[in-house]
Amino acid sequence: MTTETLARPNPTPDPERSLRGATPPPGRTSDRVFQVVTLAAGLLVLVVLALIVVATASQARAWFNAEGLSSIFSSNWDPAHHHFGAFGLLYGTLLVSFIALLFAVPTSVGIALFVTEVAPRRVRRPIVYTIDLLAAVPSVVFGLWALAELIAPLSHIYQSVSSATSGVPLLGTLFANPSGSGEAFMTAGIVVAIMITPIVTAITREVFVTCPASQKEAALALGATRWEMIRGAVFPHGRSGVVSAVMIGFGRAVGETIAVALIIGSSPRLTANIFGTGDTMASIIANEFGDASGTWRSALIGLGLVLLVLTVIIGIIARTVLARADRRLGIVAR
Repeated sequence: MTTETLARPNPTPDPERSLRGATPPPGRTSDRVFQVVTLAAGLLVLVVLALIVVATASQARAWFNAEGLSSIFSSNWDPAHHHFGAFGLLYGTLLVSFIALLFAVPTSVGIALFVTEVAPRRVRRPIVYTIDLLAAVPSVVFGLWALAELIAPLSHIYQSVSSATSGVPLLGTLFANPSGSGEAFMTAGIVVAIMITPIVTAITREVFVTCPASQKEAALALGATRWEMIRGAVFPHGRSGVVSAVMIGFGRAVGETIAVALIIGSSPRLTANIFGTGDTMASIIANEFGDASGTWRSALIGLGLVLLVLTVIIGIIARTVLARADRRLGIVAR
């Protein structure tokens, strides 16, 4: 062996050349297939949403061409005279949803905290089963129950509350002229609250369960009471999940149709009286779609499009507010 051969360095192996002809490791093909399938599933949601928007917008074009976008902010809904203002219906939808969330959210959070943090195991399981069963009850059952058993007692309560608050400036306006039949915004809000409580409770409970036990034990070890532990450990950890649960409940409340149509009174108007009759966009679609044609039918389809846009806007606002609050608290966004 010569000196030149000893001084020549060994060639560095090319990793790309060595891997080019090698057999790929097992599982790479299945990983790629899984990635493609999950990507397609995620994009499918956006495609379905886009198709719904395009289809409803094309069907509602006649309404917008006849009255313009200003019809959304007009409160005159009178199909007999070809007026299809949607603002009164939009107001009724938001009012019923707000009343439902006002009753349902505190109740749902309280039930979820009781089940996860207070109740013993033998009591916890029947409550969870009951909540899951209530979430599966059809909405028409709640509507028929309210129509048969709830509106008569509520009508007497509305009369008593209206009489007791008639001299109070703000409350006198809210509770004035109650419906004699019991069909009102408040009745619809109470029934929708009963309907969305199991859904919000189930999601909130699952969120609270995911709170690490180490965080709760650390708070208790530092001398915190049970409420202080919940406020300092459970609530911050489940903040985004609770907001998601409320948004899902809001979507159910906004889109509720049959139960609301049975007990709200079918009177599209813009009023501050929550004990009076009213109407929502979903309920008026159910009541009038069978008889509608032409621009009237187009206006009802347009109300469905407004419902969809409203839900999306509320969801975006909620996520924006939540992200801003998390940044203030120094929480990394999930």
